[in-house]
Amino acid sequence: MILHGKAVLITGGTRGIGAATALAFAKEGADVAITSRHLDDDAQRTMREIEKLGRECVVLTGDCGSAAQCGHLVEEAAKELKRLDVLVHSAGGAVPGGLMEVTPKEWNAAFDVHVHAVFHLARAAVPHIRKHKEGAIILISSTAGKLGVMGAIAYQAAKGALPQLTRALARELAADNIRVNCVAPGVIRTKFHENMSDAQKKLNLEHRIPLAREGTPKQVADVIVMLAKNDYITGDTLTIDGGLTSRIA
Repeated sequence: MILHGKAVLITGGTRGIGAATALAFAKEGADVAITSRHLDDDAQRTMREIEKLGRECVVLTGDCGSAAQCGHLVEEAAKELKRLDVLVHSAGGAVPGGLMEVTPKEWNAAFDVHVHAVFHLARAAVPHIRKHKEGAIILISSTAGKLGVMGAIAYQAAKGALPQLTRALARELAADNIRVNCVAPGVIRTKFHENMSDAQKKLNLEHRIPLAREGTPKQVADVIVMLAKNDYITGDTLTIDGGLTSRIA
């Protein structure tokens, strides 16, 4: 799919992987709508950077953990950009706590923003995307959803659901030429990992990641854009982790 002139909605698109993805699509000539819970400095900065590239950027505020707000965000994006071709669900965040620590409210909230939001966003977006005879939906999982991580049972379970949801949506939407794929980043240099201890960083770089370095948001964004452009990849989850999940010891 040629992205020039297309319209892309990126949830959680104001910082980290989401912001890098918004910029990557803008560099391909797409107009972008990005969402955030609040209109903050990150949102303003990302919007300015996209506009410097000569593309339109719309910042929408809303909570992807709410079914009603998911639908509203999609409708506003399609209205402001006058079309919708690509949906990228990047909104989310860490949910710390093991089985006995995480609360039922936190468990449900994790699935609301990471999994249930996909259902509500896709239901709202597909009628707009299918008008143009081609399109893409891209989800962001995590290596935590593949291998697991101690002390984050809700996050691990929610991210682990996304590859299967990707396969289900890909089969269902193939007839509309809407491709659905997923990426699973590993340790990426974002605010998400800012609180990682020096000891954990040392362990990652010296013993867990074969390439011995963290990834960057741009490296993830480049893969997301590739999945939007390549019209013969669907139902897949691509891992971007420097070899982290290739290890058995």
